[in-house]
Amino acid sequence: MDLAVIGGGINGVAIARECARGGMRTLLVEKHDFASGTTSRSTRIIHGGLRYLEHGELGLVRESLRERQRLLRESPHLVRPIHFLLAMDESSRRNALAVRTGLWMYRHLGGRLSAIDGKHEARRLEQVLDSGHQWSVFDFEDGQCEFPERLVADWLLEAIAAGVTVRNHTEALGVEVRNGKVAALRLRHLNNGTEKRVEVNRIINAAGPWVDRVIQSGGISTPHNLIGGVRGSHIVVPSFAGMPDAAVYTEAIDGRPIFVIPWNGQVLVGTTEVPDHDDPARATPDSDEIQYLRNSLLRLFAGAHTAISHTRYAFAGIRPLPYTSGKKLGAITRNHILYDHRDDGAAGMISVIGGKLTTAGELARQCAAKLGLHGSPRPVFAVADASLENNQSIMALAQAGLSPTIARAVFTWNGARSLRLAAALRQRPELAAPLCEHSRHIVAEATDAFDFQCAGTLADVLLRRVPVALGACWENHCTRVAASRIGAAMGWAESRIALELETFDQERSAFLHRP
Repeated sequence: MDLAVIGGGINGVAIARECARGGMRTLLVEKHDFASGTTSRSTRIIHGGLRYLEHGELGLVRESLRERQRLLRESPHLVRPIHFLLAMDESSRRNALAVRTGLWMYRHLGGRLSAIDGKHEARRLEQVLDSGHQWSVFDFEDGQCEFPERLVADWLLEAIAAGVTVRNHTEALGVEVRNGKVAALRLRHLNNGTEKRVEVNRIINAAGPWVDRVIQSGGISTPHNLIGGVRGSHIVVPSFAGMPDAAVYTEAIDGRPIFVIPWNGQVLVGTTEVPDHDDPARATPDSDEIQYLRNSLLRLFAGAHTAISHTRYAFAGIRPLPYTSGKKLGAITRNHILYDHRDDGAAGMISVIGGKLTTAGELARQCAAKLGLHGSPRPVFAVADASLENNQSIMALAQAGLSPTIARAVFTWNGARSLRLAAALRQRPELAAPLCEHSRHIVAEATDAFDFQCAGTLADVLLRRVPVALGACWENHCTRVAASRIGAAMGWAESRIALELETFDQERSAFLHRP
């Protein structure tokens, strides 16, 4: 292999795709499942980073806004414009004039995304905000990717088409270094325990919060840890009276910026910033973080008591931010860094520090350039009219027997791949069965995930490829129905279905915590 990429989050998948397009024989390995780490624990927005202007990171804002436009154009079924309302009360640390100036610059750099009347939305929000405070409300636009897991699945398919060899549920046991240069990678498949040694010329360590563990596996010494893990936690509550259609960007009870976002038929509130140097796989929101987010939501919406008392779940992830000493967490750069290990006696290995959803594509291009792959060929899309392509895909699903509502829901997560699903439905009409009684998603999506999208377990499907288990109404009964229907379509024995149910419940409980 010319290159091994360690880590199957959005950054690792993007890097593998870009390098394979540039002609490199590329291997992508992920210890658990693609997008199962920090990617799936994000705030799920595609944004330029308004707060980065406060820290003078104009270059990062410009890059992020450029990448936001690219994602809106290339993945319109998954990345969409969303209107934001910025709400500040009289105790805000931020000056209203400075905010207006920052928003003007943000709009100037990013351009207009939609025709939504922001002033009308702002007036609606002012009417429901806690009347015990004097609020100032501003409006701006950004992007939202409700399901970055699905974006990663799309990019994974593109990576495979470009020639990438992909292996999930495969642990990188150790990097082998010979004569000051990386020489091989030792792997172990976690499902069957088999081990393998792969000779490689280059390694990109895109393991996110596990970057330092990969470095240590090769006995490579760096001056200090590269990653200073910062835990970010979120809560998900039911939608409530007064919650606007727009997302809200505001200050928490301690003045930190947080988001309150309509998401997946619910409301997503986050995030926190807490140092966390434990195993990233065990990241969990503590009770103080959950209460902090609840109190911050109440400070904004006094009528959210009932929603808060019915908090559906909380989740946490570790941001792989650069290691710093004595710097405030909020001031640590969100820009990515490509760390070359040549001076550490491991030439050919690069570790990725930082990075975020919005800029994964640009990070990948920079990685490819660092490896000498300047101007790697880009795919050419034959259909210029996206709305025409969308209508064709939805019509094909409807002609295959799906109702207009279900056809649109299936298209929303699968985009152009809906044509393949429609073909599968024509051959096997039973795959049109819903995953459970109240789901708009169907068994065909699950079987496609197993057959073509590298899903290996029920959890890979229901939490990431077809992430219905993140929905507002998903309960144990839904899991059992989905497992039964998927199992029947895949030809699983009852023992396999029982095992998949058990491992799914364990993984979902470890990810989504009931407060």
